[in-house]
Amino acid sequence: MKDTNRAYKNPVIPGFHPDPSVCRVGSDFYLVTSSFQYFPGVPIFHSRDLVHWEQVGHCLTRRSQLDLEECKSSLGIFAPTLRYANGRFYMITTNTNRFKNFYVWANQADGPWSDPIWLDWPGIDPSLFFDEDGRVYITGTGGFMGDEPLGIYQAEIDIETCRMVTERRFIWSGTGGKAPEGPHLYKIHGHYYLLIAEGGTEYGHMACIARSDNPYGPFESNPANPILTHRSIESPIQATGHADFVEDGNGNWWAVFLGIRPAPVMFAGLHHHMGRETFLAQVNWSLDGWPLLGESGKVLERMNTGSLPLSAEQPWAEVDDFDNETLDVCWNFLRNPRSQDWSLTERPGWLTLRGSDITLDAVGSPTFVGRRQQHFNCDVCTRLCFSPSAEGEEAGLTVFMNERFHYEIALTVRGGHRKIIFRRRIGSLWKVELEANYMSEEIVIGVQCDPTQYSFYYEQPNGDRQPFGAGECSLLSTEVAGGFTGIFFGLYAAGNKKLCTVPARFDWFRYSIH
Repeated sequence: MKDTNRAYKNPVIPGFHPDPSVCRVGSDFYLVTSSFQYFPGVPIFHSRDLVHWEQVGHCLTRRSQLDLEECKSSLGIFAPTLRYANGRFYMITTNTNRFKNFYVWANQADGPWSDPIWLDWPGIDPSLFFDEDGRVYITGTGGFMGDEPLGIYQAEIDIETCRMVTERRFIWSGTGGKAPEGPHLYKIHGHYYLLIAEGGTEYGHMACIARSDNPYGPFESNPANPILTHRSIESPIQATGHADFVEDGNGNWWAVFLGIRPAPVMFAGLHHHMGRETFLAQVNWSLDGWPLLGESGKVLERMNTGSLPLSAEQPWAEVDDFDNETLDVCWNFLRNPRSQDWSLTERPGWLTLRGSDITLDAVGSPTFVGRRQQHFNCDVCTRLCFSPSAEGEEAGLTVFMNERFHYEIALTVRGGHRKIIFRRRIGSLWKVELEANYMSEEIVIGVQCDPTQYSFYYEQPNGDRQPFGAGECSLLSTEVAGGFTGIFFGLYAAGNKKLCTVPARFDWFRYSIH
């Protein structure tokens, strides 16, 4: 079934899905994004039209692939690149928790993926290019640490043995913008094109390109660089950059790239809290062979589909009843989870969480199962069954940016009494703003979201909704909290620096769009 509407909506993958990389296999497209301190790592998506994407799994699903122990927020997995060659998928990336580069491979996009193949290759943002003559090149970013100049480096690699065939060479410094990074090499129309990000992944972000007749250069910079940027313009989309090209099978080229959607805050400037998202634009080629993205280097929330035959949009999956033996692919843990902290089989049809001595304020692995916020206007809620008996034991729902910036609504014990609480953690400021007696073991708790505010509530036993605290979205934004991630809605349990004596059970989780 094809859609007769000839426009699509950006972002094509909303919520915290930065640094997209894409490849085509026949009529299928596959895409990966960064995951930082969250586990499993590197979500992978499938599409038939580059617009409608379905997550099919993760590339890094085992601790042997992804060590996030004591990983600081916004470290971990940076900027993966996905490529397909010789019947295999390859995903190459950096684990900045140990500052090591590696790749994994799989015969199918949904796995299983191999254990890491570690590389003697410094820097970040490694990318692979499989040339038509059989040579394979690794391209990456150097100069952030050590003595080498800042810029883009490249070498030939034996992909079977992971041995460097040639020495590491400096190939381009970029156009002069800060932080030249995220390189991808292509051969298009007989030329080698080197696409990079510059300007930092903030409001000055941009994509720039150079070309050569040789994979090592010298590279000629496009005189019209940058080919994509929203710096210094008024637009609901900002910080566009870090792009990757793909040909659609009909000779047309497209780019996926990251961007942000700030929510204007009166008298406080722009703030974005859902993180860097994945956008799409067509690549238009000039007569002299240079590409330009979108509308003269700009992108809109609604873009013309061009030649793309759009598939029908799938309905939003609103309710998770936790009735499978594995979590849906949208769910993540903070760092490497402990198996004893959670279960879907202890009480079938419920997600069971056992609070540990690690809280949401720690750089560790708290008992936390979360999914990304993907819409400004939404309502999330859950039914919790929990009967805490010791002081400080708690379980509930968190709106979480990182360990220093989050809000919670939870059941707990305070002063010897069972309570429902609303709490803010904003940097060094910590406060339980509201508390009320609540004797029942079961409760529905939730948060209603708009672009500027999170409004928390719980439901009375008769079903009436009781407002219970609110917090500004801007206080959890990147501009305030820092880092490279976005908001998660998390189900959690904690034992207040000791093991919780009773489990918390979540019957369902509902995420509705309004």
